[in-house]
Amino acid sequence: MKYKSQKVAYWFFGLCMLLFTLQIVYGFIMGFARIGWDGLHDIIPFNTARAVHTNLLVVWLLTGFMGAAYYIIPEEAQRELINVKLAYVQLISLAVVGVVAIVGYHFNHWEGRKFLEIPRELDYLVVVNVLLFLGLILGTLYKAKRRTTTALVLTMGLVFAALLYLPGMIWFDSQVTDSFFRWWVVHLWVEGVWELIMGGILSYLLIKLTGVDREVIEKWLYVIVGLTFLSGLLGTGHHYYYIGVNKIWLVVGGIFSALEPLAFLAMALFAVYMYRKGEKSHPNKIALFWTVGASIVSFIGAGLLGFAHTLPQTNIYTHGTLVTAMHGHYAFWGAYAMIVLAIISYALPNLTGRKRYDKTTGHMAFWFSNIGILGMTVAFGVAGVAQVYMERKMKMEFMKVQDEISIHFVVLLLCATLFTTGIVMYIVEFIKYGKASDEGLQPATVNE
Repeated sequence: MKYKSQKVAYWFFGLCMLLFTLQIVYGFIMGFARIGWDGLHDIIPFNTARAVHTNLLVVWLLTGFMGAAYYIIPEEAQRELINVKLAYVQLISLAVVGVVAIVGYHFNHWEGRKFLEIPRELDYLVVVNVLLFLGLILGTLYKAKRRTTTALVLTMGLVFAALLYLPGMIWFDSQVTDSFFRWWVVHLWVEGVWELIMGGILSYLLIKLTGVDREVIEKWLYVIVGLTFLSGLLGTGHHYYYIGVNKIWLVVGGIFSALEPLAFLAMALFAVYMYRKGEKSHPNKIALFWTVGASIVSFIGAGLLGFAHTLPQTNIYTHGTLVTAMHGHYAFWGAYAMIVLAIISYALPNLTGRKRYDKTTGHMAFWFSNIGILGMTVAFGVAGVAQVYMERKMKMEFMKVQDEISIHFVVLLLCATLFTTGIVMYIVEFIKYGKASDEGLQPATVNE
């Protein structure tokens, strides 16, 4: 840590860990419900648990992205944040919005568009919160002593993410039109601009962890940005196959969905090549594991597994099934969760001044969580394929199919337990590092 204002990031990371924990809890509630252990149904019905689980995912990842920005931007800009107090205000308001949303789901006060369930009043608070965040980041960059490609790509991703939230706030009477624009938020976030955020964080971490020249790493960023925009924008078409729009989207969605894995492949090659090219002398091997792991797993989860069921000839059978859950869980884990855990692993010892780099607990957290999520993905995949065959080909009744595949959720819960063990270990390490302090302050340099 080189600037005192970077300490703001610690509290965003702390909120991140809390929300991640809650998301896992609601995942278990749904998992047990799927095998018939639904004792909480009167308090937390499945639809409520699903809404909370998915919305907590979005909020904790965004919180992690914001924390990453508050840590990275001052160092890249070589100056303090323009207003640290407002950053803490933004953190508190973000937490308040999250708490109000979760409480509202439990009292059935709202349940709107899938993944965008919060009501209009909270939408406005989210907009104000994000505008405050962007004002602090852009203001810091405006007064920066230097402007790097890494900082600009990260900021560009954050700005576009904010702009693409707006279509989800517009109300349409037509179901088709409403669904059309809803995907502008959901798809263009996770398969578009969030990839820019991932690319910016990945670039920063590889610069710090590998020792490769900044110019070399940042050249790769241009390739990733280009592939992301080429494939991600028109790749939205694979959500338009069966919602009532023109059939041209079957062609557009199919072609550009096939190109989407290229951006993630570029990230994977980028990270592995820089790791092999670098000096590999940085002591924080845990952060390096998470960083390189994120690029590889994202290619498998978001790239290959996404491609496996987004071609129209396949998607006609797989849409709305557990095959989507297979892709979604591994994609979010690799592309976004792991990169957030990577930046936390790198930043935490610098924020606290406590160097706990190579502890066994940290390595076990990495392997337990990754083996667990891989097992969950396989369980979802097997259940999804069985569901497709019985429901879409054999025309079996929906609930009968759910009974038949429930055994796969037993396997999933066992794997989820291993995954959770890894995350608990990660959080224990997070707590052991202690709070952010000036102990980790190091003199700023200009030659990075």
